[in-house]
Order: sequence, then C-alpha cells, then structure tokens
Amino acid sequence: MAETEPPQNAGRLLVDEPAAGVTRLTISNPQRRGALDHAILDAFARTLPELDARCLMITGEGETFSAGYDLGALPTQPRPDEAERLVAHPFAAALDALEAYPYPTLAALNGHAIGGGLELALSCDLRICTPAASFRMPPARLGLVYSHTGIQKFIDAIGAPRTRELFLTGRRVDAATALAWGLVNRVAEEGQFGPQALELAGQLAAGAPLAQRGNKRVIRELLGARTQLEPQVEQELMALRQSCFSSADFREAMRAFAEKREPRWQGS
Repeated sequence: MAETEPPQNAGRLLVDEPAAGVTRLTISNPQRRGALDHAILDAFARTLPELDARCLMITGEGETFSAGYDLGALPTQPRPDEAERLVAHPFAAALDALEAYPYPTLAALNGHAIGGGLELALSCDLRICTPAASFRMPPARLGLVYSHTGIQKFIDAIGAPRTRELFLTGRRVDAATALAWGLVNRVAEEGQFGPQALELAGQLAAGAPLAQRGNKRVIRELLGARTQLEPQVEQELMALRQSCFSSADFREAMRAFAEKREPRWQGS
C-alpha cells in the first residue's frame, strides 16, 4: 500500500488497488479519529487528478471513517482571516478534486462520519456503511455557519426537513435511519462490510466507461442548474459564513473544544 508523504505527526492518505479498476484511498489518522488535517486534505487535492481508476473508493481505519475537520489544528484564539483560511480553503480544494473525479466514487463508511467527514462522504456518488456507523453534523455546537454549497449537498441527498434536523439539532443518526433518509445507499450485513463494499466498488468499476462518465456528468449538471443562486444572494451567503469566523461564539467554541467543556454562548 503506497502513501502520500505527510509532515511529521500528520495524518496520511493511503493508496492501494484492492481490485481491478478500483483505487482505494484510506484516511489514516488513528490518533485523531480520522480527523481531516491539512496533510490529508492536501493529499486528496494532489492525488485525485493523477488517478484514472474506474471506481474510487474512500474509507477510513478502525471504527471511525472521519471525525471531520481537524479542529485541533486551529489556535484557541484564531484571527478571522486565519480561521477561514485554515478551515475553508484546504477542505474546499479536497472536495473540489473529489467532485471533479470523472468516474464513480464510493464512500465505504467503516464507522462514524461526523461534520466534514460526512460532507466528504456526501461528495461521493454512493455510500455504504457498517451497521454500527453513525452520522452527525455539529456546526451548532461550533458556532459555525456552514457553507451554502455544503448544505446543498445534504438537501440534494436527504431533503430540506432532514437537513434542518441534522444541522439545527446536531443529533446523531444511526445506520438504519441514515438508510431510510437516503444518507447512505446501503448498510452492509454484520461482519460483511469489507467484502460487500469491495463488491459494490467492483460493480461500479465494471460499468461502460463512457456511460459512467457521461451519466455522472448529466446528474451533476442537472443538480447544479437547479440550485444556481443569484450572484447577489450567493455573495450574501458567503459573507454570512465569513462573519462567523470573527464572532465571539466561534472563538468561544474553539476555547471550549480545546478545554473539553461545554461552550458558553454569547449570541454575537
């Protein structure tokens, strides 16, 4: 199994080919529950354009797919411009590379997918999970206004009412509920996650290449055309997100995260 070269003490993105036409990318950051640090995000952005596998499978290690963006990399008192640069930009570049991948992509959710880890999974075409997996979106606990492009992925996948429930309550969703909602496509049988994920990846890789590329693009373009915003509205939503990085509540959330306590919100 090859791997990208990370900085010292950083996470890694492992790359191997478990079946014909299938390339598997494994998020390896076990000490931080698969957190997406800059090394891993940069590896996604750098590695994906170089691949030509007929199916790309993304998975994690152990019992966690990904705990989301690595908040431990943020200072407890980040400057607004620093916070936006550290959180938004490397994550966006990684997801852009994933969404631009021309052949089918499969998130093999070996365990919990939280926050940015769940958005990463939703950026894939299909998702299969273990029966023990669970899913959660914690922006309400972080004082964070999520990107409108990220929220749109959830609306496309599970509809507005369930997206509101995920984002406004921060509740944890189990595998059975995720399947009923459409958050995942399949839940593997107990003890059969690895073989069944690889079987699904093989089915995707075996499809006619022109059809797979073409149909994937048609779906992407139709979804994009349906959700285009007026430029002024899009600018307003981007400004709303940027404003959260300078808020007292965001700074308090970062302190509370570092100190492992409940945040004390000020509403500003």
